[in-house]
Amino acid sequence: MDDLSGRETNCVVRGATFITRQLQRASGPRSTKRTLGDSMPPRRSSPSVCRQNSGFALIIVLWTLVLIAFIAAHLTASGRTEIRIAGNLVANAVTQAAADGGIFEAVFNLSNPQPDERWPVDGSVRELVIGNSRVRVRLEDEAWWINPSTASPALLEALLRATGSDPETARRLAIAIGEWVGDSSLVPRPQNLVLADYQAAGLDYGPPGAALETLDELGRVLGMTPATLAALRPHLTLFGPPQPSAATADPVVAAALAEASQGPAVSADQPPPDVLTTRITAIAFGPSNARVTRSAIVRLGAALPRGYEVIAWDNGF
Repeated sequence: MDDLSGRETNCVVRGATFITRQLQRASGPRSTKRTLGDSMPPRRSSPSVCRQNSGFALIIVLWTLVLIAFIAAHLTASGRTEIRIAGNLVANAVTQAAADGGIFEAVFNLSNPQPDERWPVDGSVRELVIGNSRVRVRLEDEAWWINPSTASPALLEALLRATGSDPETARRLAIAIGEWVGDSSLVPRPQNLVLADYQAAGLDYGPPGAALETLDELGRVLGMTPATLAALRPHLTLFGPPQPSAATADPVVAAALAEASQGPAVSADQPPPDVLTTRITAIAFGPSNARVTRSAIVRLGAALPRGYEVIAWDNGF
């Protein structure tokens, strides 16, 4: 009996233990909470986590290198552009200096006391070498063209007809130009009548009665159209004498002179015969395909204090 009771007791204990384990498994894993005094083994990162961290670091390094390369490329391109711009500026400055040098050489040559050694003022082109630049110099007489500030109304009318204006338009424009520049040969009209004509055309100004400052000013004259001014411009100058030269190389001016029947009389404003007003045009070809055009209007003659006088100097007239 005692053995039987012991066996039954063991069975009961084992059954209780089994049920307890099953309940623990059903209720979840056991708590892993430890006290401060418990010893905890060090945690080690798994190989997969280490591989992920290494991958992120590599991506950051690669993107950093790409950014640095982009910045370096941008700085290099900017530096090359600035160097190219600086080189172009230097080339243009050198070429412009060569063109100015060509004009000075022409002035020096035309000031030669030996007339036979001077370059002829005939519009032909001479080529010079100044430094590393080639310079083409052309000499033209300002007396070849008509000065609208000092020319007679008859000559202006003839020029307008020679450039395509009908006789009535040419007559009206010649008178309007004379009033604009204050031509004393015209019969003066009352100022209020002149202003009334301009106001009737929708213009809020009147003629100044003074010499032209630029050829573009002719576009403000009553009745002047852009087409008419474009036809006139190649045959005009602001630096020529009142009466153009009969030896003009401009066939339109020659035709106007013939039609106006200009006599040989010399105007009071006509320069002395030994004073020549010359247009010097220099076209320079320099390094880096640079090209610069410079023009000067120079009056030359023994009667001048230095033998010459520079009237105008610009990039072209």
